[in-house]
Amino acid sequence: MSELSYDSPLAAVAAPSGLAISLREIPDRGMIDLRGLASDPAFMAAAREALGVALPTTPRSSAAWGDVRVLWLSVDQWLILSTRTKAHELLARLNAALTGIHSLAVDVSDMRAVIRLEGEGIREILMKGTSLDLLSPEVKPGFCRRMRFAEIAALLHVVEDEVFDVYVFRSYAHYAWSFLCATARESAKVSLFGAQDAPV
Repeated sequence: MSELSYDSPLAAVAAPSGLAISLREIPDRGMIDLRGLASDPAFMAAAREALGVALPTTPRSSAAWGDVRVLWLSVDQWLILSTRTKAHELLARLNAALTGIHSLAVDVSDMRAVIRLEGEGIREILMKGTSLDLLSPEVKPGFCRRMRFAEIAALLHVVEDEVFDVYVFRSYAHYAWSFLCATARESAKVSLFGAQDAPV
């Protein structure tokens, strides 16, 4: 019997030369969509037991323990991140811990592509495709939110000050990659004016 294999949607592409930042795909990201009621103590306790970390309840926040990260998506939805191989183990632990509790946990590792941007100026590059103010003080490590990016649905996660992950649905991976390659070109680099003195 043949075994299932995973093909990354961006396996055949590479970042071109001449970019102002580093751009790459993260193909081994495991993802679990978890839904439940944050107001249910049994659900919150069971999820914490299975994951080793409490589910964040503050909007647009995240939490981490070891190589497991949890992104807040809505009042009753979280995205659990890990390596692709560990996702199977986490899902089994979640389903066991949540038995009899109103909830849903599904492996969605194949649903999205993850594009990582690294380097100075990534906020300005991303703002070419979204109306979000990524220079806001709230956009700091741990911040996450859904957004419209280049007219498609996307999810943004700030890993570090100059390391951002953008999640897009698999069918839009090539489009998002091409858009970023175009807007991240050194020749397309923009510099913000910042605070200026008012004219006399």
